[in-house]
Amino acid sequence: MVKDITVYTSNNCAYCGMVKQYLNIKGRNYNEVNIEEQPEKQSEIMAMAGSRTVPVTVVTKTDGSKDVTIGYNVAKLASAIG
Repeated sequence: MVKDITVYTSNNCAYCGMVKQYLNIKGRNYNEVNIEEQPEKQSEIMAMAGSRTVPVTVVTKTDGSKDVTIGYNVAKLASAIG
């Protein structure tokens, strides 16, 4: 079961918009963290994804486990959000 979804984005990222649109179509609420507006959050992306590429979508489950999706990967997003 999904507890929380966070999408790390940047201002001119087309794939970021596609991830947000996908989540909206699926009726999922999410928190957006724009790394250009909050550059200190880049270290979180590095820790979770091993790169500074956006979008990074983090789906936190009710048991505390996390699914991290890098880029626009519909199959992985669909699996993560159930």
